[in-house]
Amino acid sequence: MKVKYFADTDTALIEFTGREIAETREISENIYVDFDESGNIVSMTVEHAKDNAGLWEFSYQEMPLAAAQAAGQAHRL
Repeated sequence: MKVKYFADTDTALIEFTGREIAETREISENIYVDFDESGNIVSMTVEHAKDNAGLWEFSYQEMPLAAAQAAGQAHRL
């Protein structure tokens, strides 16, 4: 996954995979999600990122496998 921030346009691009984009859907006025041919998410664009996503600071934390599995189980409930 790659996160790119373009200060000149206050746009954040989150790339989940490098697959080719087949479709872009507008989720809200300033949020777009790109999908591949199979409907899998490829990337997401957030315009006006500082206001819309609170993107004043970015951090990344990789969770241990046990925590990730527990989070996945919580989503299935």
